[in-house]
Amino acid sequence: MSFEIRKITDKNANENCTVAIHSSGLKVYLNEKPHLNINYAVFGTHYGSVDTEFSLGDAPKIQVPEGIAHFLEHKLFEGEDGDAFEKYAVTGASANAYTSFDRTCYLFSCSERFYENLDILLSFVSSPYFTPETVQKEQGIIGQEIRMYEDVPDWRVLFNLLRGMYHNHPVNVEIAGTVESIAEITDKTLYDCYNTFYNPSNMFVALSGNFDCDKVLEIIDQKIKPRDTAPINRSQFSEPDSIVKPYTEQKMAVAMPLFAFGIKDNVAKIGCTLKQKLQTEMLLDTAVGKISPLYSRLLNEGLINSRFGTEFFYGHGYSALLFEGESKDPKAVTELIKAEIKKIAQNGIDPDLFQDARRNLYGQQIRALDDPEGVVDDFLLAAICGYEPYDTLNVLRDMTAEDITERAKELDLENTSLSVILPL
Repeated sequence: MSFEIRKITDKNANENCTVAIHSSGLKVYLNEKPHLNINYAVFGTHYGSVDTEFSLGDAPKIQVPEGIAHFLEHKLFEGEDGDAFEKYAVTGASANAYTSFDRTCYLFSCSERFYENLDILLSFVSSPYFTPETVQKEQGIIGQEIRMYEDVPDWRVLFNLLRGMYHNHPVNVEIAGTVESIAEITDKTLYDCYNTFYNPSNMFVALSGNFDCDKVLEIIDQKIKPRDTAPINRSQFSEPDSIVKPYTEQKMAVAMPLFAFGIKDNVAKIGCTLKQKLQTEMLLDTAVGKISPLYSRLLNEGLINSRFGTEFFYGHGYSALLFEGESKDPKAVTELIKAEIKKIAQNGIDPDLFQDARRNLYGQQIRALDDPEGVVDDFLLAAICGYEPYDTLNVLRDMTAEDITERAKELDLENTSLSVILPL
């Protein structure tokens, strides 16, 4: 078979996986769990909604309509030989797909007929079929989806925030695009994007469950063929450090004010490392996570409820710390969050709180390794960001309280934006 194969083991977690690089450049991550009766598989590409301008090698830049990555995801299920969902209905697999800012993934889970389902997955993603007629039909379907999201408060509050933070970066554009932008999509532009980003050298397969590695690699070797390729040159976005505006407000049918607060961060401009990612997640946890004193205070004072959550939001050329939830006074919540992060930057972090946060995050990672979907999520991070499987565990073991303090010092707490959805 045409693979370079290596084994990766984390003895502390008693976990191991196989990483295989196909002659086409396709990355394959395999985690055998013979004791399980469920299998989870993803076939994906490092291609998301922000990739609207690119070139191959020395060729001129191509600019494509916003929303085309999501449009392409929809269209791939419809092949010349039938619909992939109908084939999965016969095998009993549960299938889906999604497009984010930096990736497009096709997935299934099943307890039976795994190899047959894997064959379906590899086949339809590798066999594009677009015509002017089918593209026009899909424009109507996705146009309805876009209009539907215009009425979803959780969606609106997030993208209002992103537009309040980012001047030029296409992360401020909704993943599905606009009704106007998708109207510009043609079968030719779909093929241009497919041939660029769906080259196996830009793709990955990640599997976890009860299967035989050798048989999986044999199937992949039969289905995936090397293709000529030139380096993909992605846009280097000219994004200022500053925000666009500090506050955005909209009225919708909500019972309580909904908010999304962001601290614009700049680590992604030079490439966010795994250590920076984990430092930021631990900072969020210790500052306002469920183990923190501030979280208890906000909850006791009725300023947040169980919907409150945090996220380190990052990708190619963008990064931000996000805080979202419901509140009777969103501005008060944001001021308390900023004050807490400032206090950590000035005084350091409580050692006991740091140890609790590290145990909490480490425990989450260990529990995820018992779940095929959690394992595959770790593989996707490795594929997209260039990490090795289980690197997260190693970095967490070496993390110190001083690392979290230093991360807090890097943040510009004046560079923030708040988005609020108020009741009608």
